[in-house]
Amino acid sequence: MKGVIYACYSSDNQREESIEGQLRECKEYAERNDITILGTYIDRALSAKTDNRPELQYMIKDSAKGLFDVVLVWKLDRFARNRYDAHDIKTF
Repeated sequence: MKGVIYACYSSDNQREESIEGQLRECKEYAERNDITILGTYIDRALSAKTDNRPELQYMIKDSAKGLFDVVLVWKLDRFARNRYDAHDIKTF
């Protein structure tokens, strides 16, 4: 299975290590589950309250092209702040 990782932190108060931890956890999960990571999409200091995030938009466009099968996120709140937004994003 082919996958990508989406990582995000929402404010300048968080540190870059937050991204590194998210990537590490997702890569470990992928390895345990036989998922080949093709790339990463990282938004820094941007809120997950909106889908107006550059890397998220690139990921959505790449998904529409069928470039990967799954998106790994460390926690759902890195992807969207509520289940309704997450549903809208994942059903593009």
